[in-house]
Amino acid sequence: MSTHIIDRDEENRQREITQEYLNFLDDSADDKTYTQKVEDLIKEQRNRLIVDINDVRRKLPERAKSLIETFVTEVTCFEQALRDMVARTDTDYAKDAQLHIGFEGAFGNGHVNPRSLKTSYLGHLVCCEGIVTRCSAVRPKIVKSVHFCPATKKTLEKKYTDATSYDSFPTSNAYPTEDENKNPLETEVALSQYKNHQTFSIQELPESAPAGQLPRSIDIICDDDLADRCKPGDRVRVVGLYRVLPNKQNGVSTGSFRSIIICNNILLTSKEVQPNFSPEDIKNIRKMSRRKDILELLSNSLAPSIFGNEEVKKAILCLLLGGKETLLDNGSRLRGDINVLLIGDPSVAKSQLLRYVLHTAPRAIATTGRGSSGVGLTAAVVTDADTGERNLEAGAMVMADRGIVCIDEFDKMTDMDRTAIHEVMEQGRVSISKAGIHAKLNARCSVLAAANPVMGRYNLYKSPMENIGMQDSLLSRFDLIFVMLDEHDVDRDHQVAENVIKLQTYRAPGVPDGTVLPIDNAMETLSTFDPDADTNTNADIFEKNRGWTAVAESQKILSAAFMRKYIYMAKAIKPQLTEAASAYIATKYAELRSFEATKTADRERTMPVTARQLETMIRLSTAMAKARLAKTVELSDAERAYQLLHYACFKEKPKARQEAEEQRKGHGHHDADGSDVEMDDATDTQSSTTTRASRAAKRRAAGGDADMEVDESQDVDDTPVEPSAKRARPDASVPAISVDRLRSFRAHLRKAFDMTGKPDDLNPLATIKANMLEVAGNLPYTEAEFIAGFERLEADNKIMIHDDEITLI
Repeated sequence: MSTHIIDRDEENRQREITQEYLNFLDDSADDKTYTQKVEDLIKEQRNRLIVDINDVRRKLPERAKSLIETFVTEVTCFEQALRDMVARTDTDYAKDAQLHIGFEGAFGNGHVNPRSLKTSYLGHLVCCEGIVTRCSAVRPKIVKSVHFCPATKKTLEKKYTDATSYDSFPTSNAYPTEDENKNPLETEVALSQYKNHQTFSIQELPESAPAGQLPRSIDIICDDDLADRCKPGDRVRVVGLYRVLPNKQNGVSTGSFRSIIICNNILLTSKEVQPNFSPEDIKNIRKMSRRKDILELLSNSLAPSIFGNEEVKKAILCLLLGGKETLLDNGSRLRGDINVLLIGDPSVAKSQLLRYVLHTAPRAIATTGRGSSGVGLTAAVVTDADTGERNLEAGAMVMADRGIVCIDEFDKMTDMDRTAIHEVMEQGRVSISKAGIHAKLNARCSVLAAANPVMGRYNLYKSPMENIGMQDSLLSRFDLIFVMLDEHDVDRDHQVAENVIKLQTYRAPGVPDGTVLPIDNAMETLSTFDPDADTNTNADIFEKNRGWTAVAESQKILSAAFMRKYIYMAKAIKPQLTEAASAYIATKYAELRSFEATKTADRERTMPVTARQLETMIRLSTAMAKARLAKTVELSDAERAYQLLHYACFKEKPKARQEAEEQRKGHGHHDADGSDVEMDDATDTQSSTTTRASRAAKRRAAGGDADMEVDESQDVDDTPVEPSAKRARPDASVPAISVDRLRSFRAHLRKAFDMTGKPDDLNPLATIKANMLEVAGNLPYTEAEFIAGFERLEADNKIMIHDDEITLI
């Protein structure tokens, strides 16, 4: 008797709860939010209504608390209220459809990750955040089977539920083959009901996983419309019931249980980590973008504790900013991700640069050559130990979608593993065709790789391609390849030693001598998660404490927090190419290809010059414009991009080899440090007859060639000049040659030498002039243009004139 009273009280209680939820859904007297949602649900023939738990908490605070703590009982009443609500409009749809409630909003303590899921959350509604690493195929799961008995002409039905169905008790999964009288049954497959079923695993986010520990994961079970809502590499928030399943072996349950989440709703999160901006931050960012030296300021602020490497830092800045991704109408994609390879001697701070990117980029994954396989970087097909099914598991590059992958010890990878990332670096996706699985996963990430030369140390007497020792098919996918040499220079060695000692002896202000840093110091982890990022809303613009930096005291550097915000805002801009920048890029690409056709360039280049390098210049120019927060790519951006590409393509050569190269013909287009000496628009107005040695010394003292125009303008000509070389214009009254005419002048000069039949020998200057006039045709050169043109080419070491004879260098 008491049992019936308890059951009746429970039924009355559930009826009251259902009525409360029905009143919540029927808000026609209020703002009609959920009334409209129910109407749309019926109109679109959907079966899941999304409810914001914040609305429930505001109107029914007791019900919201019960929803989280006793989810099964509450959601059963809530779904019954939804069926009653739908039945008022469409009775047949309410009877036939499997209606469900999905939740979203703030879950408070119920917002967890796979690591923080503990037994206290069992039976609770939780919101678990992570990245999808493995997905099974979507398969039909039987809900109701229909059987026909030929002997009795009767039809039997059986419904199936298991521990993953939270709305009813589990039933026996034994499939009936005969009735109670042992008569055989035939299954009516067409009349049986099925539902979609899928399982996938989510892993805690790489940037929030503690260092030195394996990342945790949790299995998710999805049914009906929630199946096939996500794929490996997606970042999701899964709302569902946290439950354990008994682990049965041979019909006996052991003491260990398998924990799962029965999915109630899936929320795809953004793949961009957005810092907190304040109005003051936005004002400061816009103010900083107007500075003329913003590119140098940003690059100097990257890895300020590392001495030198200005050009490499500019390349890493471009990698962080990225180019502009273009999706064409025919379905093809032009990537905007910039890939950089650092190759060189040990102890030149390659790994430290990678480490700094891990701390700066909002999403970055680190891996090493020997610790990664091809499938570990892309994707793998694995077999489920429980079901025996083959599932797809995401690799590092898929998990780093819209981020950066840092690969250290790149040369230690096998050729087979390096070949696996070819498609990712260019197409931004991973194609899998194995074990009957054909899939494509997004892997739109930038690659920053560090490697050592073939013999472990750079051999100065071999070409860069022989030192790198990688296939052209792989090298052409890198936008920039930098050769970093451990050169022996007394002054530079003193500077590096002072910087390293300063870093080793540095202490934060107020820290006494002998203090040991804690084990969990932020610099000891590889995590890109900044625990103070949410609290630091107003970031200081400049770094106040300069004791640990390697830059000069006179140079300002931006703080790390402000750098992250600036890069985030600049990355979102999509500049458009201007006509001037487009024409400049096309011209310089043709010049690079002309270098490629010569034996000299083949001996000295660090990468093959293909059409990908044309796209590289476009991406770099776009990144330069992003650094200024500009909406258009100007000519100055294209010039900077070309200088950076030329510096990377034709490596900086050591002094000893340069002296040998100066005596060899056909190598005159390299300067003493391998930097760009082509006649850009920015340097056409400058001419200097300073010796190559003095120019190289000045550039080394300046720490690079980024601003070579300013340095060369201060050169003083203190070397004796032969009479034939004294053609420097004393003032602006002497006629000059325009940039376009100078470009034609160079081409016609080459043809004039070819007409002589002895292009490598000394030829009379008068003969060459006559041949050039013949080639020029209707646009002959004046004597003033001859003087100015020969002067420019001679100053740039393209030609040599002696005793009225001329030769190409």
